[in-house]
Amino acid sequence: MALHKLLVDDFYDDTYKLIAIHCRLEDYRLAYLLNKNLDINLERKAEDIDIKYLESSYSFFEWNNETEYITWNLISNVCKKEEDSLSSTGTLFETSEKVLKTFHLISEYNRVDYFIKISDEIQNVNEKLILSKLQAIPQIITSYTVDPLKIKSKDHLIF
Repeated sequence: MALHKLLVDDFYDDTYKLIAIHCRLEDYRLAYLLNKNLDINLERKAEDIDIKYLESSYSFFEWNNETEYITWNLISNVCKKEEDSLSSTGTLFETSEKVLKTFHLISEYNRVDYFIKISDEIQNVNEKLILSKLQAIPQIITSYTVDPLKIKSKDHLIF
């Protein structure tokens, strides 16, 4: 009897463009500026993206442009979480200090604040036009395209 091996990775062939954004704005302010300057309608999803069962969560905005078959996503790359610090027992003073831990959705790009994922079935999105509009926004420090095939943790971008 022949042994057949099924590779699940072969079935996932989603074509999308990924744009990295550096800015210090809150997620809702950035979504507002993107909506205003790119003529899109990003809305916050009810649930954030959780990685490793509530270890870290990332804000998630989405807009489905049904007329052009394009899905826009704005994803936060940074999660800051306050946790109790480890302390030895039996110390004279019981103090519980909090430590601020920082997690990243895509760890290879730990300086990137947000990602825009554009999934288009027809391949009619002009990346250069989008980048020029993004760089015209004064609150955005810089933006550039990222090759999704070179990202090790690209599974985090599957929604």
